[in-house]
Amino acid sequence: MLRSMTGFASLTREDQRATVGVTIRAVNHRYLDVQLRLPQSLAASEAALRALLQRHVARGRIELSVSVQLREPPAPDVELHAEFVRRLGDAIERARQEGLVTGHLTPGDLVRIPQALVFKERAAEAPEATGDLARLVESAVEETVCALDQMRQHEGEHLRADLDGRRDVLATTIEGLAAAAAGGRADLEARLAERVRELARDLPADPAAIAQEIVRTAGRSDISEEVTRFRAHLAHWTALTESAEPCGRKFDFLLQEMNREINTIGSKADGLAVTEIIVNAKAELEKMKEQVQNVE
Repeated sequence: MLRSMTGFASLTREDQRATVGVTIRAVNHRYLDVQLRLPQSLAASEAALRALLQRHVARGRIELSVSVQLREPPAPDVELHAEFVRRLGDAIERARQEGLVTGHLTPGDLVRIPQALVFKERAAEAPEATGDLARLVESAVEETVCALDQMRQHEGEHLRADLDGRRDVLATTIEGLAAAAAGGRADLEARLAERVRELARDLPADPAAIAQEIVRTAGRSDISEEVTRFRAHLAHWTALTESAEPCGRKFDFLLQEMNREINTIGSKADGLAVTEIIVNAKAELEKMKEQVQNVE
């Protein structure tokens, strides 16, 4: 089963404590690259969420964003900067004695002075730090990942249809290439034999030795081994397509091997028809290489 590396999924889940929003974006990447954006209060859940993503995704860049909106936000703790207020009071008292100010320091003054009071969130007591909310987040993330998988599988079906068609083209191409190369080899043997007959009119020669040399020379253009290996690569490709495991990187390797065989055939085979088929085969392999970059 082929899966695309690209996809998107988003959902919202809620309970009596909070509303949880989850968004996952997946794009192409050579390896697995997981990027998490979580509220600070969910830092303890990061390892579990990362492991969850790794169970579902083998390759690609995955961006997971989680938002949490509490129904009753926790009241912050308020701390008095006592030393600052004491020194501020002393300074005001001196200013009053010198007639520079009047009145006393009031609670309203403390609120208006940033350094006097420190407001802190009570993270340890916040509901989003509880196990129940963490489980809600993990459940929502897993559901979103399953939705992402469905989208990636749907796109993978289109990728498979395209790649299967191109694989069939290559299967036909390699057979045409084998036939063209065989014809080119026969033509080469005929040309060599004719040339030897022309030379033999003026120079004595051993017919048996000449025949052996002709076969040896023509044998250098034999591509049967390369054709056999290419057929094996195509069969391996089909087996990988039917496999449940991710196969994108294996496809990369097979395409490299098939391209190597085509290059070897091009350097060995003889005949004008061979050149055109080689060009078409390399163009098809290049198209497959581009498409495989989208396969997990």
